[in-house]
Amino acid sequence: MRSTRAAAILILAFLTSCASTPSGSRDVQQFHITPVRPIEELRAEALAATPPREEGSFRPSDLVEVISLDPTIRLDIRYATPNNFLGTPLYEETRAFLQRPAAEALVRVHRALAAKGYGLLIYDAYRPWYITKIFWDATPPDKHQYVADPAHGSRHNRGCAVDLTLFDRSTGRAIAMPSGYDEMSERAHPDYSGGTDEQRKHRALLRTAMEAEGFAVYEYEWWHFDYRDWHSYAVQNIRFADIAAVHSSAARSRSRPPSVSVSLKRSSFCTRRSRSRQIQR
Repeated sequence: MRSTRAAAILILAFLTSCASTPSGSRDVQQFHITPVRPIEELRAEALAATPPREEGSFRPSDLVEVISLDPTIRLDIRYATPNNFLGTPLYEETRAFLQRPAAEALVRVHRALAAKGYGLLIYDAYRPWYITKIFWDATPPDKHQYVADPAHGSRHNRGCAVDLTLFDRSTGRAIAMPSGYDEMSERAHPDYSGGTDEQRKHRALLRTAMEAEGFAVYEYEWWHFDYRDWHSYAVQNIRFADIAAVHSSAARSRSRPPSVSVSLKRSSFCTRRSRSRQIQR
């Protein structure tokens, strides 16, 4: 009887230690929600919906794949796998894009952290608008402060927000923080006073390094950072696989010789003038 009780105590102690062990980049997502409605139903609606219409002028989009600038930045794109807060894949590819100025700033952060033995591990970056709509519609209203309202769009949709953490360059493992990624609780707030001293120190290190290059932390999520020029870019709804094609088409349009535009205008004017004469006749 005593041996059985001792074994039970050892098993309980083991399970308790596992539950408190900091998760690494390859560990299972600890926080989940039950979607308000089935994800496939929400996905179909989001794909058929239209992003918000925005007024004003915006910079041309120049989304660049982050690891093309520095392949030593690590990726753990949770939304391309079932390992996320909804428990189902949402992206078709494991990739991270940002507007070029934001991506270049992120590379500088990554390289500056190398002196301390750390690097950046990205969970998410540019996010098509329809994914933001899925998040909003799937999340219970009492958790809506942790997801962006699709009526306004997300800074992720503009290619100027990134979700990330630190990794240890000697082991490749993610550094423990006061909460897990995408945890919708007070523990996720960047000013949360709980957790260990080591976790808070690493959280502060990440924030300081990011702020030095023009990023600002989101008030509810220690991992979410917005680049300072986010307001200069429009909300986008381009899938990862289509980014290169869309940008190539836009670049060709911008590089069209002015003379072509002038000749088209003259041709149009002449056509209108001719038609005007025909009407007068």
